[in-house]
Amino acid sequence: MGRRSRGRRLQQQQQQRPGSAEDGAEDGGKRSGAGWEGGYPEIVKENKLFEHYYQELKIVPEGEWDQFMGALREPLPATLRITGYKSHAKEILHCLKNKYFKELEDLEVDGQKVEVPQPLSWYPEELAWHTNLSRKILRKSPQLEKFHQFLVSETESGNISRQEAVSMIPPLLLNAHPHHKILDMCAAPGSKTTQLIEMLHADMSVPFPEGFVIANDVDNKRCYLLVHQAKRLSSPCIMVVNHDASCIPRLQMDVNGKKEILFYDRILCDVPCSGDGTMRKNIDVWKKWSTLNSLQLHGLQLRIATRGAEQLVEGGRMVYSTCSLNPIEDEAVIASLLEKSEGALELADVSSELPGLKWMPGLTQWKVMTKDGQWFAAWADVPHSRHTQIRPTMFPPKDPEKSQAMHLERCLRILPHHQNTGGFFVAVLVKKSSMPWNKRPPKLQGESAEPRGPVQPGPADPMGRSISHPLELESKPAAGISDTEATERAENLENNENKKDGVCGPPPSKKMKLFGFKEDPFVFIPEDDPLFPPIQKFYALGPSFPKMNLLTRTVEGKRRQLYMVSKELRNVLLNNSERVKVINTGVKVWCRNNSGEEFDCAFRLAQEGIYTLYPFINSRIITVSMEDVKILLTQENPFFRKLSSEAYGQVKDMAKGSVVLKYEPDPTKPDTLQCPIVLCGWRGKASIRTFVPKNERLHYLRMMGLEVLAEKKKEGAVPTSESAASPGAPEDKAGAEQGAE
Repeated sequence: MGRRSRGRRLQQQQQQRPGSAEDGAEDGGKRSGAGWEGGYPEIVKENKLFEHYYQELKIVPEGEWDQFMGALREPLPATLRITGYKSHAKEILHCLKNKYFKELEDLEVDGQKVEVPQPLSWYPEELAWHTNLSRKILRKSPQLEKFHQFLVSETESGNISRQEAVSMIPPLLLNAHPHHKILDMCAAPGSKTTQLIEMLHADMSVPFPEGFVIANDVDNKRCYLLVHQAKRLSSPCIMVVNHDASCIPRLQMDVNGKKEILFYDRILCDVPCSGDGTMRKNIDVWKKWSTLNSLQLHGLQLRIATRGAEQLVEGGRMVYSTCSLNPIEDEAVIASLLEKSEGALELADVSSELPGLKWMPGLTQWKVMTKDGQWFAAWADVPHSRHTQIRPTMFPPKDPEKSQAMHLERCLRILPHHQNTGGFFVAVLVKKSSMPWNKRPPKLQGESAEPRGPVQPGPADPMGRSISHPLELESKPAAGISDTEATERAENLENNENKKDGVCGPPPSKKMKLFGFKEDPFVFIPEDDPLFPPIQKFYALGPSFPKMNLLTRTVEGKRRQLYMVSKELRNVLLNNSERVKVINTGVKVWCRNNSGEEFDCAFRLAQEGIYTLYPFINSRIITVSMEDVKILLTQENPFFRKLSSEAYGQVKDMAKGSVVLKYEPDPTKPDTLQCPIVLCGWRGKASIRTFVPKNERLHYLRMMGLEVLAEKKKEGAVPTSESAASPGAPEDKAGAEQGAE
């Protein structure tokens, strides 16, 4: 019966469809005439409750209300950021200023004069720019096609990030350095995470910085968006994990043979919010805005911020930010966190850290409003029936002295009309001591405080600690260690002996309910693995090469891809596989050739990991000129004789297989490309080719003054696929497989 009724319903739908499609088309015609776009009515940018609420709270200085509302009704300008750690940043900046921005001068689109993009005054080294062009105009206008293609292509290859201006502020205020351990608690879609990765790689000559970024998001699908963003930067120091930020597990690291809790030097806490600061791009907010969103999110925001503060090292810095203007999500969370911390946290004064940025100081007084417009000035006024919706943490501190000591005015609120941006809130917290609930209870009399020094290893513990029973750790915490740490150490002692050495699989289902895709395990290559010596010999890898950091994603069978992580991330992976759901980590450095056994080495180099690997390679390097690079990137399989005599001399006697093509800039010729380029290639029988993704090819050609437009793809001028087969190169599906991962 169920199947028949389903069949009838389908039949009815098919009968209705032709008519409804025509009606829709007619309607669409009428609607577009009446100012409707794409069949949807234009959203009226009015919300009386919104205006009433923020006028009452006085978040906007007197006399500026009309400007504030006017700015909210305007579309958000397009902003872009040049990735600062790549050696090509200066070249891209030079290319943008002298070519693309010059072409935009005196240009008119739909009767509107195009303003030449301007640098953001507060962003260091002119690496962030904004223009009055909205994203829609950029996509649709034929005059801007070349500029739009440039933006899309450079974004794909990781040299430019199209990111909202205010979203760039939290990572800057985090003030991260290459040695810092960083946690990004609510990281997707990942634009702030990429900024943090750049900060780690401030010195490009160091392939493995000491620090790392752990980027977390609660949404499994959004984690893959995060992976895509992070992959563009090809860093071995990023790990993407999938947890609820409000209860993200504590991780451990092995420090000189002892397990210690990992505390982060920097934490970015960009929490989920009602998003009323994003009205300029998310126009749905105009229609849907109510204070209920803020009231519902406040508790979650406070829990996430509290969890972040617990995991911060003493002396560390945490940035709390929202794209909301509402004090319930902003100052109320900070005030409640400061009150709970009992002096362990304090607000940092960052007023001088971003000169040129205009901001309003945080509020010290505010009221709470229900969705139907009822106001409450204090918790005592809230009727019992409202207690589930309104909580005491939503109100400002009652005690004026306590309130003054919090220095809530040190928070920054960015208003849209001040610098033509979105609305935003940011607060910088510094941790002075352990959180009160993490401090060790007072010692019982007669219990001696033992120093946290090395202990003689006993037979019970393979890690070198003499422990008769895990519970002893809980009852006798070492001096200076909080009780939470001691408990966590105890919980994990028994896990280590049962684990397969070097395999970091997903956690067992009993310990954690898994959602989303089941990830492949991360398997580190054992030291005596026969896979590695042929690779080491073929590429003449130096003795300093950290082979312990190589990993693969298969436990059994042929290993097709080899990835690399920094030694600190290796430490994190090996010590936490039971408690953390890792989505992705490591940068791909080698791919297996399908017919690799014919050659001396079964693995070819991967372009995305070449800048990490290059410092260790001492063989199969061909130095090429700028003209050689142009030939290699615009022709599919150029013969050796097409190269310069210097390059030809190096390549003619080389064995078949993977090669490194290196361009070194000539400082005596300032007009030529002034940044080094490292490309992966393949030396065939009589020809040579590059294994470089399309957008990266376009990037390098642009830097050398060649503009290759999309049409040329049809003529075959620019090969569109990294994995196209060639006479000298075995067919390879690595790119597709990595994409699937």
